[in-house]
Amino acid sequence: MPVPRPRRIDSIPSASGGIARLVCERLREHAIPLAPLLSKAGLNVEQIDNSSVRVEARSQIRILDLAADALLDDLLGFHLALDYDLREVGLLYYVLASSDFMNDALQKAARYGRINNEGVLLKFHANKDLALKFEYTGVDRRMDSHHIEFWLASFVRLCRQLTNRRLIPSRIRVVHHRKKTPAEFRSLFGCDIEFGAATDELVFPGAVALMPIVGADSYLNRILIRYCEEALAHRTPTRTSLRASVENAMAPLLPHGKANAVEIARRIGMSRRTLARKLSSEDLTFSAIAEELKGDLAKHYLTASDLPISQIAWLLGYSEVSAFTHAFKRWTGMTPRQSRALGHRAALRSAAKIRNRGRSPSGR
Repeated sequence: MPVPRPRRIDSIPSASGGIARLVCERLREHAIPLAPLLSKAGLNVEQIDNSSVRVEARSQIRILDLAADALLDDLLGFHLALDYDLREVGLLYYVLASSDFMNDALQKAARYGRINNEGVLLKFHANKDLALKFEYTGVDRRMDSHHIEFWLASFVRLCRQLTNRRLIPSRIRVVHHRKKTPAEFRSLFGCDIEFGAATDELVFPGAVALMPIVGADSYLNRILIRYCEEALAHRTPTRTSLRASVENAMAPLLPHGKANAVEIARRIGMSRRTLARKLSSEDLTFSAIAEELKGDLAKHYLTASDLPISQIAWLLGYSEVSAFTHAFKRWTGMTPRQSRALGHRAALRSAAKIRNRGRSPSGR
């Protein structure tokens, strides 16, 4: 088996860590010990308690998932976004809040968003509508739901606070899957969400573009933009992982039977031959990535009790449940139903263990 090449530190996307710290506050409120969960995410308590320390973007996503399991909260990212002070976003918040119009604010969010989180690239497009796309770069999108739901809820709250109006998105699309739009989502957003889409996107009607920002201050905005430009100039560019790019492009296409090498290469901006050559230089093949991705996604989907196994088979590109069952047994040595039952029992035991540890004197 090939030995993985060491990663350069400057190639690992980082984040300011604000979301991770909100997660830890919630865990502390429920007397759940931080250290064991942080360790699994590649973090420690000292990093969390020092607000000036940045964390890896993938670690922030991981601690959200672990905390959701420990708290038995399938909507944790969304819930965390509902009531925190938006000023905690920091410099970026004040840049947006001092802009003149919504169009200006969203353009600046796209340009300066990576100061806060290098793992999510914001792309803004204004035509008939105002569209803000969230593209994961250098980190896996496939397993995440809490992180992106935090972003979406935060941005909707932010846009409403900036304009002092209850703006309603015209469309929200996300890559991950849920059986239906939770009632809490519909209550906040005012619209349904398209799950299992090809992209993560928040769209407002075009009329929102010229809505004035209630705290507009052009002089302050110019000063803050200078700070942002200096911050960007001193930040080392993040190198995108080719494997992560392939996986992030592949996952949404699996259900539609379009996750082939030609289409994936086109989507990440190269020919099939170039993609094969670059993967080979990293001791990887397209087919091996596809197989491992399907296996990881299968295990992830099976943790969602509201997803029937027939739908999971479709999400992975299998036209027959029997074909999926055969593949899953090859990957794990058990059937999907056996794996789901085993995982459910293990999750309950793990959550109970963490909670009990939090109630004991040694867990305080």
